Amino acid sequence: MSNDLRGLADLDRLIHEPARLLIVTILSTVASADFLFLQREAGLTKGNLSAHLSKLEEAGYVKIEKTFKGKLPLTVCKLTAKGQKAYTVYRQQMQSFMDKTS
Repeated sequence: MSNDLRGLADLDRLIHEPARLLIVTILSTVASADFLFLQREAGLTKGNLSAHLSKLEEAGYVKIEKTFKGKLPLTVCKLTAKGQKAYTVYRQQMQSFMDKTS
């Protein structure tokens, strides 16, 4: 394996998974997002989104708050400082890889 490709082995695999990358990317552009917004924007099923959010929450990358809007339940998600840092590092690593291989 060439040196240029070795950088891929260092990527954060939690973020690198396509659905989670999409979720983290969306959350990096907003202060917070409710579950239905994330579901719509990411094009994921409720169960799939919930499973990916749980993994991101376990890693400390996403904070999830369950509250109510009137009488309706509302789940609000936001990227934590740790999650923002991990996403920034991931993007820098990917950019560096692309620069070296193009």
